[in-house]
Amino acid sequence: MLANALIFIAQVAFGLLTLALLLRFYLQWVRAPYRNPLADFVNALTDFMVKPARRVIPGLWGIDLPTLLLAWLMQLLELLVVLQVRGFRFGAEVGLAAVGLALLAAIGVVKMLIYIVLVATLLQALLSWINPGSPIAPLLDAMTRPFLRVFRRRIPPVGNVDLSPLFLLVACQLLLMLPVAWLESEALRLLR
Repeated sequence: MLANALIFIAQVAFGLLTLALLLRFYLQWVRAPYRNPLADFVNALTDFMVKPARRVIPGLWGIDLPTLLLAWLMQLLELLVVLQVRGFRFGAEVGLAAVGLALLAAIGVVKMLIYIVLVATLLQALLSWINPGSPIAPLLDAMTRPFLRVFRRRIPPVGNVDLSPLFLLVACQLLLMLPVAWLESEALRLLR
């Protein structure tokens, strides 16, 4: 009972920090409008980790590498805490288990990034029907534009309805179901 509570607390704490770091990374990557409440909140929440990390880890080709590495590290720490609470013992193949944990953390980061795209796309689609002039609409547009552009080039609107968000949602789900799930199962094999 206590172990489940500790696992839940670890997953919530590390999960929220990972989400905040990935939102910060993602908003910078898509060059979303900098002055918005979400960016202000995420920056205030993660500055205590990102600013010192930027002194040590340089960016790479305009990518905020320190923030991405911190998100991966949070996922790795979450996995280690959960395994420790569950009483997992590393066997003779400690090196393979370490590779498996590192891979699982990377897969967790990728999954969370896909979920960010999914949620942003859903919110944008709903807002386009309910309140297209919402103050958050430019932020959601910036977050989804790079991915929707791929589908908008190939799929024309049907009766003035843009179907590209639907295709993006299906593509994200397929990514989660096929390659990501397969990689996750392979990484879990390394832990056994």
